Amino acid sequence: MKLENIPYGSDAEHIRQVVERDGAAILTDVLGPQELAGITADLRPYIDRTPMGSDDFTGRRTQRTGALVARCPSVRPLVTNRTVLDAGNAFLAPFTERIILHLTQTIYIHPGQGAQPLHRDRLAWGTHIPQSIEPQFNTIWALTDFTAENGATRVVPGSNHWDWQRRALPEEITQAEMAAGSVLLYSGSVLHSGGENRDQTSRLGLNITYCLGWLRQEENQYLSCPPHIARNLDPELQELLGYTQGNYALGYYSDPESDEPNRDVLPPEMALGRMPRPGMGMSLSEATDSGVDVEKFGDQI
Repeated sequence: MKLENIPYGSDAEHIRQVVERDGAAILTDVLGPQELAGITADLRPYIDRTPMGSDDFTGRRTQRTGALVARCPSVRPLVTNRTVLDAGNAFLAPFTERIILHLTQTIYIHPGQGAQPLHRDRLAWGTHIPQSIEPQFNTIWALTDFTAENGATRVVPGSNHWDWQRRALPEEITQAEMAAGSVLLYSGSVLHSGGENRDQTSRLGLNITYCLGWLRQEENQYLSCPPHIARNLDPELQELLGYTQGNYALGYYSDPESDEPNRDVLPPEMALGRMPRPGMGMSLSEATDSGVDVEKFGDQI
């Protein structure tokens, strides 16, 4: 079974339905050659100093580079891409109030790299989340062409509905062959893996994934993109990193260095020098009760 190709800009509900049905789909022609060249040039210095993986899962002929929101400004618009975010929000809406960024990582597969073991990304949380709850919406952006020969991602369509103990047969595995600039969309529950690179060229992909707002992220975004960097980002991106409350009373902080009273239930946005956007955190009355200088932040409440 081949993965369905969906034109870029398609309706979020259609994308949701296909990913829900098959576990994965390919969003075609999202980035043009100029954008691809700029992103690759931005990433190159960090990739060049990244070592190969240390085991068969990470890949002994594979480089994996993270902290991309902080390091590479050209990656940030991909994280907040409207078509992808709308689809991700629609896909995960039954299980969360909001979604957050789970992981940013380039995956550079070189010639001679064998196929990665098939796996489900949701196992980052073990098997503690019931199978009826889908925790992730994931993307792999093709920064070079993905072919069967150079290690295009392997996917088992429909395996997102399987019992976790079921193993895929060879004939049930397909590959996400796609042109540079296209994006593989896939759920946290679908079986997939990096493919074997039998080619003479390397394959570069950009893995950007999202998860339920009440889960711990695989890539610790508060360390990968700390407040002194995050404070200069767009508010939507700050919130995707996790600098907002996941729900009422979920994710507030206390200022450990302030001698001012009532600095113990603060919205994360205040660590970045702003108040939450409407609907994203505390109200004006809550801010006043918490000792916030509402005159300083008044135009942001």
